[in-house]
Formats: sequence, structure tokens, C-alpha cells
Amino acid sequence: MTRAPANLLAVRSLLLTHLNVDPNTVRDADLEPAEVGIVGDPAHRGGYHCGSDRVVPNDYSVVESPRDRNGLTLDAAALDVGGFEVRSGGGTHTLASFSLWCVGQCVANAADTRDIREIIYSPDGTTVKRWDRLGKRTSGDSSHRWHTHFSFFRDAIKAGRDQRPLFRRYLTEIGLIEGDDDMAMTAEDRQGLIQDIAAAVVNQNLGRSGPALGTAVQSTYGQVAKLSAALAGQDLVDVPAIVAAVLAQLTPERIAAAIPSSLAKEVADELARRLVA
Repeated sequence: MTRAPANLLAVRSLLLTHLNVDPNTVRDADLEPAEVGIVGDPAHRGGYHCGSDRVVPNDYSVVESPRDRNGLTLDAAALDVGGFEVRSGGGTHTLASFSLWCVGQCVANAADTRDIREIIYSPDGTTVKRWDRLGKRTSGDSSHRWHTHFSFFRDAIKAGRDQRPLFRRYLTEIGLIEGDDDMAMTAEDRQGLIQDIAAAVVNQNLGRSGPALGTAVQSTYGQVAKLSAALAGQDLVDVPAIVAAVLAQLTPERIAAAIPSSLAKEVADELARRLVA
């Protein structure tokens, strides 16, 4: 049966932790658990809220992209977010402003949006709009006046990729999370980031001998305290951005600049382990 994948459950938990201000009371101003859905109800057939057991012939959530065709599993690949109103950072933030912010990030092709296929939302509680990465649709049904729908490419869900960075950036920007401290990552997130960086460096340098790569990595130790200007202001747990920066120019200086300083020793240790293996 269709199931809720761990990476979307993690997004759900993140949003409820910070937007359900009074978890002991149901309030219109809060984002309540019942307003954040992943799996469609038992009658739901077709679309990203359904896994492989509930898709329909020529289902748009499967046939329109190879990322969906290749990623189809029993996992749902959608998240609905309901209404909220929270005051933070000197402003009032609502479902409409949240949705517009997310769409803006998608339009800008921010690194942490690239697994999002579409967002169906209302900018004003009346008009329903749709941002579609594939450019196939522009509208949605009236239920999206009071909830916003996110579809994720199914291959990203199948791969278990963390979908929290975009939403964490939003919560940071509006002042509900103190931002850009990579030490706030969970142990699992931290280890995954270390391994992703190490794998990117090693895989891009397969033509070098182990000792040559080891020398290049060793030479970064004294420089890792300085972060790359290219990453200034970005979420340091944004794995795609960090890996892209690492791969841009694999000189020791660039590697050092792209790695958050608090992760440097662990990244170097992981690289050393891979070189010996």
C-alpha cells in the first residue's frame, strides 16, 4: 500500500515543530498535524500522493518525466501544507507568503528546489496558481485556496534525498530558526554530508593516484576556516550547493573553501579512509 517516505515525514516534522506554535491546542493560526498530508486518502487514485499501487493509466505523475518513471515505488511523492499565521522577525507570515517564497525559490532554480516538480497554491486565498517545472500546467482545483501542494520528482524520494533544506531556509529567513549553524545538523545529516563531499572529491579525481590526491587533501588543512564567497549566505547543509562548489575547481584551495570549517577534519578523515580502502 502507498506509504509516506521518511524524507517527506522529516519535512512534515520540521514544519510542525516550528509552525504549530501551540501543539496542545487546535488553533486556526497554527499549522496542525491534520493539515500536513503526504498519502492520499484510501479513495485517492492517481497523482503524486499515490504510490505504485494507486497510480492510474497515463498518470501524469509517472509518464511526463523519466525522473518519475524511474523513481516509481510504493512511496507517495507529495506534501500538502495547510494554513497558518505566525509573527516572527518583525513580520506576519502566512500560507500565502510561504507559498510565494517557495515558488520564487523554484523560479530562481535554487539548488534545494531541484527535486520539486510543481507547487499548486493561492497567492491571495482566492486565485489558484500552479508553478510546474516541466511547464505543462498553470492551474489547480479550488481546494488549493486553503492548502499548498508540493510534488517531488519520484526519483528523489526513492533515493531518500533530504528535502528539508528549502523549508529550513524559509524558517531561518523568517526568524523561527537561528540559521547557518551546521552544528545543528542531526548526526545522520552530518555523516551524509561528509560522505557526499568525500565521494564527490574522490570520484572526480579517479585519474590521480592515491598519494597525489592525499597530498592535495592534506594541503587544505590550514585553509578550511575560510568559507568560499560563493557559498556566503547559503545554508551550509545544502548538499547540492556544497558538492557543486567542490566540483567546480578541484584545487586544494577550492576544496578547502567549499567545506564548512567545522566539518573539515571529518571530511579529511573520510577521504583518508577512502584512499586506504
